[in-house]
Amino acid sequence: MGSTANGKNGTWRNWGGNVSARPAREVTPASVDELAAAVRRAAEDGLKVKAVGAGHSFTSIAATDGVLIRPQLLTGIRSIDRENMTVTVEAGTPLKRLNVALEREGLSLTNMGDIMEQTVSGATSTGTHGTGRDSGSIAAQIKGLELVTADGSVLTCSEKENPEVFAAARIGLGALGIVTAITFAAEPVFLLTAREEPMPLDRVLADFEELWAENEHFEFYWFPHTGNTNTKRNNRSAGPEKPVPQVKSWIEDELLSNGAFQVANWVGRAVPATIPAIAQISSKALSARTYTDIPYKVYTSRRRVRFVEMEYAVPRAAVVETLRELKAMVDRSGLRVSFPVEVRTAPADDITLSTASGRDSAYIAVHMFRGTPYQRYFTSAERIFTAHEGRPHWGKIHTRDAEYFSRVYPRFGEFTALRDRLDPDRRFQNDYLRRVLGA
Repeated sequence: MGSTANGKNGTWRNWGGNVSARPAREVTPASVDELAAAVRRAAEDGLKVKAVGAGHSFTSIAATDGVLIRPQLLTGIRSIDRENMTVTVEAGTPLKRLNVALEREGLSLTNMGDIMEQTVSGATSTGTHGTGRDSGSIAAQIKGLELVTADGSVLTCSEKENPEVFAAARIGLGALGIVTAITFAAEPVFLLTAREEPMPLDRVLADFEELWAENEHFEFYWFPHTGNTNTKRNNRSAGPEKPVPQVKSWIEDELLSNGAFQVANWVGRAVPATIPAIAQISSKALSARTYTDIPYKVYTSRRRVRFVEMEYAVPRAAVVETLRELKAMVDRSGLRVSFPVEVRTAPADDITLSTASGRDSAYIAVHMFRGTPYQRYFTSAERIFTAHEGRPHWGKIHTRDAEYFSRVYPRFGEFTALRDRLDPDRRFQNDYLRRVLGA
C-alpha cells in the first residue's frame, strides 16, 4: 500500500488516487549527507524539492515537478535513550515498523492514529493524530528533530536547541526543510482495554462531555442516514492481556470492516439510492466487544477500503453543535453518504500550526468512497466547519488559503517568518504550500 514507486512514465500517485505528479527526477538517499547533497544539486539546477512518505495525504502537499525525495532507505531506530525515555528514528520509518520495533524493546508511544502505513516524518509533518483526553497528536510527542534546510545544512532542534524552529517544525508541512530524524518520547509498553459498543447518536451528543471526561481515549463513528453510532473507549488497564480471538478478529476487522464494507460501497456507488438501507445494516453489523492488548494493536486498524477524506478540528466546546448542523445538512440535502463520520478529540498543544494549537479540539472527519463524487458533501460540510473557526487537517481535502489560516491560527505569522528565514528562495515550495502559506 502507499504510493506507487514509479507509475506510468514516472508519474507519482497518492494512496487516495486523487493526486498525481510528474517529478523531473527522483532521488532515494541512503544517508543524511546524500540527502543534503541532493538538495544542493537541486538548487544548482533551479529545481524545487519535496520529500514524499507513503502518499497517505489527500492534498497535494507532497506533489512536485522538481526533485522528489523518497526516504525508504532512511529507516529504522537510530538510538534509544532509556534514561530520558526517548527513541530516535530515521524519518522514512513506517509507523508500523516503529511500533513493532518499540514493542521488541518493551516500549510504546503514548498515543497514535488509527492508520500505521505512513512514515514517521509524513505523519508528523501533516499533524496525524488519534484521540485523547490528555495525550495529543504524534507530533506532540516529539522531543527533537533533525532537518536538512534549503542551503543543504543539517539543523537539530529541541526545546533547548533552536526552540523557535522546534515550535514550528514538528508540524512543518514540508515547508521548513526535509526532516531526516525524529526523537519521540516513549514509555514502557502498557495495556489498553478497548470497549466498543453501538450507542444512539442522541445519547452520544447529550453525554459527550461525560464520555470525553471519563475516558482516556474516546471516539465514535456516526453513520449518516441513521441515528446510530459505534463508540470506542480505550483506557489503561492492569491486564491481563485478552486480545480479540483471531477468527473473531478476522470476521469483524477484515470481513465486516473491510470486505463487506468494500462490497457495500461498490453497491452504493453503482446505485446511490441503496445507501441509506445499507447504512442501517452497516451501523448494526458490529456488535459490542471488549478486549485488552498493547497500544498499537488497540489504536490502529487496517483500512483496505480506499476513500477520500476531509477533516476539521473545531473547538471542543463546539463539537456537539457542529455535529447537529452536519446531521441536519445531510438529512435535508438528498446526499447519499456511505462512509461513517469519525469524531475524535485532542488537548491543546504548543505547536505553531497544529490543528490543536492553543485550544482543546474535537475532530470531525467526513469520508467518501474513492471514485464517488464528493464535492457537494465536502463543500457543505466545510461551510459548517469554517463557521466554527475550524482548522482543516493539512493532509486532507480542504479549500482554505493563507488568508483564512492567518485568522484561525494566532501564531500563523510566526511560522511564515521562520519559513522566510529558513527557505528564502522557496526551495521547498509547491502549489499547495503557495495556497496555504502564501507566496
